[in-house]
Amino acid sequence: MKLTGAQIVMEVLKEEGVDTVFGITGGAAIELYDTLARSDIRHIMVRHEQGAVHAADGYARAKKDVGVCLVTSGPGATNTVSGIASAYMDSIPLVVFTAQVPTHLIGNDAFQEVDIVGITRPCTKHNYLVRSIDDLARTVKEAFYIARSGRPGPVLVDIPKDISQTTTDYKPLPRPSLNSYNPRYKPNMKQLKWALTLIKEAKKPAIFAGGGVILSGASRELATFARRLKAPVTASLMGLGAFPASDELWLGMLGMHGTYRANMSVQSCDLLIGIGVRFDDRVTGKLGTFAPHAKIIHIDIDPTSIRKNIPVTVPIVGDCKLSLAELNRLLDKEAFTIDSKSSKAWLDQIEEWKNTIRLSYDQKDTIKPQYVVQKLYELTEGKAIITTEVGQNQMWAAQYYHFDQPNCFITSGGLGCMGFGFPAAIGAQVACPDKVVVDIAGDGSIQMNIQELATAMQYKLPVKIVILNNRYLGMVRQWQELFYDRRYASTDIEQAPDFVKLAESYGGVGMRATRPEEVEPVLKEGLGTPNLVVMDFLVEREEDVYPMVPAGAPITDMLLVN
Repeated sequence: MKLTGAQIVMEVLKEEGVDTVFGITGGAAIELYDTLARSDIRHIMVRHEQGAVHAADGYARAKKDVGVCLVTSGPGATNTVSGIASAYMDSIPLVVFTAQVPTHLIGNDAFQEVDIVGITRPCTKHNYLVRSIDDLARTVKEAFYIARSGRPGPVLVDIPKDISQTTTDYKPLPRPSLNSYNPRYKPNMKQLKWALTLIKEAKKPAIFAGGGVILSGASRELATFARRLKAPVTASLMGLGAFPASDELWLGMLGMHGTYRANMSVQSCDLLIGIGVRFDDRVTGKLGTFAPHAKIIHIDIDPTSIRKNIPVTVPIVGDCKLSLAELNRLLDKEAFTIDSKSSKAWLDQIEEWKNTIRLSYDQKDTIKPQYVVQKLYELTEGKAIITTEVGQNQMWAAQYYHFDQPNCFITSGGLGCMGFGFPAAIGAQVACPDKVVVDIAGDGSIQMNIQELATAMQYKLPVKIVILNNRYLGMVRQWQELFYDRRYASTDIEQAPDFVKLAESYGGVGMRATRPEEVEPVLKEGLGTPNLVVMDFLVEREEDVYPMVPAGAPITDMLLVN
C-alpha cells in the first residue's frame, strides 16, 4: 500500500505495540504530528522537550517497555540531550524521533537545523539520519530492536521533513537481523561452573545487585539465589527494589551514601557477586581499596562493563535472569548446602554492624527531611511508585523509603540529572494510572522542569510532588559545608516561588507544612486528593545526608553524624 513517511512511522509504532508518545511539535515535525493526531496512539504534549524524554523514561521503567518521544528539529532536538544522556547512563530503552530540515538543506545552516545525530552520538546506543524513504521502515524497526535488546538504551531517529512527506509502497517487515549486533543472552557454562566453585569455597559471600537485575526481570531469581546461599544483598541506587528491603538478608544501599552495614560487609566479604552492575565511582570509592579481601564474580549482559573499573575473578557475560536461573539450577543439581557455622558467624557480624550504626535522625522542633520520607513510606505502605529529583532528596528517598518490588524506584542514577523526577513521574502515572506516583523533590530540582505542571493538569494525572524545601541546592551546600569551610557559593536559593500558589495557578492543589506535627496530616490529605498535589515541606535548612564517604576515599571511611 502507498503511505507517506509519516504514515509509515505510525504503522511501525503500532506494530511495535506503542500506545503513547511524549513530545511537542514544531515546523519540521508538522507532517509527523498531523499523522499522529489521526492515529490511535495517545500523545502527551509536554511543555519542554527535556520533559518529553524524562517522561518517556519514567514510562519505560514503570511499563517495562520502550518509551517513545517525538520532537521537532533544531532547539527541539537539542533540548532532548540531557534526557537522552540520562537514559543512556541508566540503560533505559527509548526511541527518540527528531524531525529534521529537508534533505536538500542539510549542511546549509538552514533555519532550525542542527546535526543532532552528531551531537547525540556519544550518548545514544545508536542513532540514524534517514536519507531515503526506502530506508525509513527498516530504520524504525531496527531502532526498537536495538533499544530493547541486549543492554537497553536510547536510540535516536532523525527524519527530514521531506522524508515524512514522501509517498512510497509499504509492507510490514520482519524482526531485524543485524550481522554486527548480536547480544549474548546465554552465559558460558564453563564460567558458571567456575563461579560455582568459588561459591562453594566462600565463607563470607555478599551479593551486589544493580539496575541490570531489574531490567532483565531477574528479581525472583535473585531472591532464590540469595536465600539459597544465605548471602546478604546490597544494591546500587539503580538496583533498589531488585531485592526486597523487608528481607532479613537486605543490607541497604552501597557506596557514598550507603548504609554502614552494606559498606562494611562488602569490604569484609571473601566473595562478592556483582549482578547487573557497573561498579561506578559512587559505589566503589577509592578503586584500589574496594572489596580488598574478595574474589569477584561479575555477571552482566554488556561485556564492556566487565573489568572496566574493577578487576574480577570470574567474568560472566549474559542476561542476569538467565544466568541466575542457571546458577540456581546448578546449585540444585549439586545439592548445594551452606556451612552453617561460617554462615552464622558471617550473618552475626553483619547484625552487629547493623546494630552499631543505623540510619537515624533526630526529629525535634524543625521538620527533618528524613521524617517526611519515612512518613510517606508508612502512609503508602511502601506501595507507591517513587520518582526523585537529584541531590539530597534523592539520597533520603533511597535511604528511608524501602522498596520490596522492582520498577517502583525511578531516578536519574548515572547522569544525576536535576529536573528528572517530575516529568518521569508523569510518564510513570501514564503507564500505571491506578498506582500512586510520588515525586520526592528538592526545591532546586523541581524548578528545572516545573512547567510540566501544565502537562499533568491537561491530562488529569494525579501525580503527588513532595518538596523537601531547604532553600538551598542542598547536596552542593553539604559539600561546601564539609569541605569548603561553609563558603556557600551560589547554593542559597532563598528567593523561591510560593509553591502552594504556583500549584494553584496551574489548577492543582498546593499544601504546606512548617512544623513536624503538620507532616503526617499534610501527607494524608495530599495522598488522598484525586488531583495533582504539590506538598511543600519547609525542612531543616542545613540537614546533611549521612553516612557519607568523601570523594576518593575507601567506602569504610564514612562520615556518620552531623
